[in-house]
Amino acid sequence: MKPLVILAHPDMEHSRVNRRWKQELDQYPADIAVHELYTQYPDWNIDVALEQKLLEAHDLVILQFPLYWYSYPPLLKKWLDEVFTYGWAYGSNGDKLRGKRFGIAMTIGDKQENYSPAGSVSFTVDEMIAPFKASMIHVGAEPLPYFAVFGSSFQASDAHIDQSAREYVEYIFRHKSNGVCHAAHEIN
Repeated sequence: MKPLVILAHPDMEHSRVNRRWKQELDQYPADIAVHELYTQYPDWNIDVALEQKLLEAHDLVILQFPLYWYSYPPLLKKWLDEVFTYGWAYGSNGDKLRGKRFGIAMTIGDKQENYSPAGSVSFTVDEMIAPFKASMIHVGAEPLPYFAVFGSSFQASDAHIDQSAREYVEYIFRHKSNGVCHAAHEIN
């Protein structure tokens, strides 16, 4: 079963890293399914039944997005709120996500060193994504280590972006085969 990437970027046209990651993913159509929320739902009216069927059909799901004010982009948050329903994802008879694996692939504009207790952000990335981990645990899914590129809002070279795209696909394939991978890549 191929992994599913839920891509949530509100401005892919102007995104260098997420756009390049998608181009890399698109080279593996037989191996990786890509579902773009902002393309699918320009009116923000989410088809919950469709999204739930999509999630039920995949055992490995990666949420790809830029870190927005230390959180998800707004449509991705709305998607989580609406799709992870009581009675389907959790609660009485709600076990459709139980045993599935969920990861995060995100671009972070700031430097990696700033995501520490001593850094300017004062929090680690693991602390930033704690709500994601808690949500996955709550629905019986396994939260995977994140994949991140730091410094994405700086003048990143095409070579560094290309390297991160290849590493991103490797991250997905390692988790597809149940391997363990934790990757953070800083673009200088």
